[in-house]
Amino acid sequence: MPSNKISKNISDVQEPCLENKVTPMVVGHLDSAINNDVNSAIETEVWQWLDSVVIGLNLCPFAKKPRTQQQIELHVSNKPSMVAMSEDFEKALLKLSKTPAEQTDTTVFVIPHLLEDFYVYLDFLDSANTINSDLGFEGVFQLASFHPDYQFDGAEADARENLTNRAPYPIIHIIREDSMSRVLKQYPDPELIPERNMEKMEQLSTNEVNQLFPYLNKN
Repeated sequence: MPSNKISKNISDVQEPCLENKVTPMVVGHLDSAINNDVNSAIETEVWQWLDSVVIGLNLCPFAKKPRTQQQIELHVSNKPSMVAMSEDFEKALLKLSKTPAEQTDTTVFVIPHLLEDFYVYLDFLDSANTINSDLGFEGVFQLASFHPDYQFDGAEADARENLTNRAPYPIIHIIREDSMSRVLKQYPDPELIPERNMEKMEQLSTNEVNQLFPYLNKN
């Protein structure tokens, strides 16, 4: 999130030297620039989803404050394998654990590649929870899951309730349990949040769904 290449004058004699020494450096800079552009586009989509859906519809009562205070870290992980992705996720957990909540309260871990299949994503989510537990962070961090094809157990694929957890890219949201507990104490009937969120999805018009979830129509 996303992301997701024959004359005989003296200048021709010098071309192999230029090709060997200059071109790789130029290509490297181009690749870096392209990757930065792709990541920037992914970040823009995710921020838009957070602002318009998660915060805009108040699906998550503890998201607005860290967003307003710029305490959300958005990490786009473009690792080429599941092993590398797991290592990157572990680093994200460790980094958040060592960072004061006043600086970074929560991390949105975005995975634009490898986990496009929802069931492959669920397998990785299980691994992520295991990593969280193995590092001793059970009870410290809670993982929330989002995916473009999110589907609750027992729900139809096109059920409106699935929209509450559908995001532009596969995402694992790392939440500090202390921060969440403080907010929920001030929130009326927090146990009813999932039900209220599903009701909000049902009340959206088709046009509103298309505007809020444009990525669902990409395919």
